[in-house]
Formats: sequence, C-alpha cells, structure tokens
Amino acid sequence: MKTLSDVQSLNSLAWELRLDDLNMVFGAKSGHLGGSFSAAELITTLYFHKARLDPKNPGWEDRDRIFVSKGHCAPIYYAALSRLGFFPGDELATFRQLGSRLQGHPDRLKLPGVEMSSGPLGLGASVAVGCALGLRLRSSPARVYCVLGDGETQEGIVWESAMCAAKYALGNLTFLLDYNRYQLSGAVDHVMPLEPLEHKWQSFGFDVRRIDGHDIEQIVEALDRNHPDQPGLLRALTVKGKGVSFMESSSAWLGRVPSQEEMSAAEKEIRGKIEAISSVCDVPQIASASGRKS
Repeated sequence: MKTLSDVQSLNSLAWELRLDDLNMVFGAKSGHLGGSFSAAELITTLYFHKARLDPKNPGWEDRDRIFVSKGHCAPIYYAALSRLGFFPGDELATFRQLGSRLQGHPDRLKLPGVEMSSGPLGLGASVAVGCALGLRLRSSPARVYCVLGDGETQEGIVWESAMCAAKYALGNLTFLLDYNRYQLSGAVDHVMPLEPLEHKWQSFGFDVRRIDGHDIEQIVEALDRNHPDQPGLLRALTVKGKGVSFMESSSAWLGRVPSQEEMSAAEKEIRGKIEAISSVCDVPQIASASGRKS
C-alpha cells in the first residue's frame, strides 16, 4: 500500500461511496449525510485496505471485527459492505424502507457484515472492548476496530470502556475517532467541550495519534502502526459533510435531505472529484451500487 495507484484507488473509492450515500439518502428522503461524508476515507481504508474479512463467510471466527458505534452513518457503512460483496448492491435502493434489511441503524441479525446493532451512542466502545478481550483470551489473531463520533465521546460509557481497555492492555483494539467538530445541537466545543482530548486518552493509557481523516496515506500508516501493549486511538480530524461545499462544517446537514436542486449540485461536485482523481492517475473504475461503472 505504498504506490500512488493504491492510494488513488482508495481515494476514488471513498468518493464513490459518498455518491452511493447521497443517492440512498435522497431516494429514501431520510438519513444522515454530514457524518457519513466525514467518515468516508476512514471507512474506505479500514474495509478495503486493513481489515481481514471474508464476505463469503461473514461468520469466519478469525475475521477482524469492525464496530461502527456512530451508527447513524449507516449509509456509508452499507455502501462499503455492498461493494465488498456482503449483499447485492441493488439492495441499497431499499434504504430505510419498510421491510428492508437496511434500516436507519444497522441490525446485525438481518444484515451480513454488521457486527453490532447500534442506536445508543457510545455503546460500540464497550462492545469493542469486550470483543477484544474475548478474542485475546482465545488467542485469536483477529483485531478489533471501533469507529466513534466526537459527539458520542461525551457519553460516560466511552470513558468506562477506555479504562477497561487500558487495564487489560488490549493491543488488539483500535478506536478511530471521527472528529468532525459538529453534532446535532451544534459545535461539539459549545455543547460539551472535549479538550484536551488527546491528553485525556493518553492519560487513560492509550497510544494516541492525530491524523488528517481525509488523507488516505496518513490513515494507512496509522492503522498499520503497532501498539502491542496498549489500545490505540486515531484522532482523525475531519470535515462534517466533506465533499459538498454547502454541506461542509455545519450541523444542519446531520439529518437533512437535499432538495432536487441541491441533489444535482451535490452530485456534480462529487463526480467532479472522482474525475479529477482519475485524471491524475489511471484509477480502475469500480462498479457502482447499481452495477454501472461510475
């Protein structure tokens, strides 16, 4: 994962997932774009570069476990799982429809590839810690990753989980913190300040690294970093609504659905990014959720 082609392929895929995400939310007239767009590069690199998974055998005992604690970013999560082959891409069109397996928050009992049913914020942290401890007790080579939102780290359960992870020196556990600075009620710093965030996690016993959460190379290097004797935390500095100019750095788009005019403008911006990446490097085209080349 050192060549320009590898990096650009992942970068292009992150924008393709944003496009899938946009179409799903617009089609359902419901969903969360801001927090999904901010996590696009994190989800892409984690699923398509780092994690050891087998879509043909979702229950493989030694698979890596990925817990998406910020479950409202389900659209980008579903887009990644479908492109990996956990379920057919055309099913994305059923997002948030009655009877669909693709509900507003993922359901592990219905959809292969989903490790945890989400809802209560912060819950993923405790589940990830318990899973990491269990895997280590049976000497499994599997690793555990947990994607957290910055707003949800205001929940006490996250810090209880951090204490436990450090106590048991869970070197097989890495948290990815999507630090996009906004939550439903406004800026995180105004709702409930988290700083000095990195010092807090370090004081709990974590190996902490700050990265640009939209820089594929930095994410790859951080995920590949070893911390065998302590749990890890990647503080990924991201932009809420990344990729669509009028959605960026605002809490307004956490759950808002674009109008037809806004949809066209957003799609144009995202497709422009994909074309720009392709012009720099010969990036292989990846089938879209509908099976078309994008």
